[in-house]
Amino acid sequence: MSWHDEVLATIASEFSDVTDVAQLTRIVLRLTLAAVLGFVLGFEREQQGKAAGVRTHMLVAIGSAMFVLIPQQTGIVPADMSRVIQGLVAGVGFLCAGTILKQGKDESHVQGLTTAAGLWMTAAIGMACGLGREATAVLSALLALAVLSLVPRLVGLLERAFGNANEAGAQARVIASPEDTPRR
Repeated sequence: MSWHDEVLATIASEFSDVTDVAQLTRIVLRLTLAAVLGFVLGFEREQQGKAAGVRTHMLVAIGSAMFVLIPQQTGIVPADMSRVIQGLVAGVGFLCAGTILKQGKDESHVQGLTTAAGLWMTAAIGMACGLGREATAVLSALLALAVLSLVPRLVGLLERAFGNANEAGAQARVIASPEDTPRR
């Protein structure tokens, strides 16, 4: 065998993790669905002017799918898969924690909680795709999209109908705590 044939054989063996068309179809479907669902959630966030947009959500979804798909392909036992999922959830939690900012002394001045929760949800959707739970992933993405886009409208309608509790609470705090008011 010439060195050229040996190089080609080595390259072919490196790509031998996909043994048949059914397995290739399964991998393509799971990763593509993760990317599409991540895109949908990221697009909604980007339209709202949030920093974590399309690319971030797509990468989190695809990465999460990959982290569970590869061990599944290698024949991992369920007990070991639970450790993979635990590690993935902890890692994504660390990523999400970096999106949360607290400004000032007041707990009501926290930004990034919805972004963090959205990325966490996107990771879970990616995991569902990677594990072959496509229907669960699609339903979860639709529910997340409803929470991100429809719930703020519902809250706005309720606030107009019943008043805004946050504004009343903020006025009460200013009256109760004069030191919190800005100095001139």
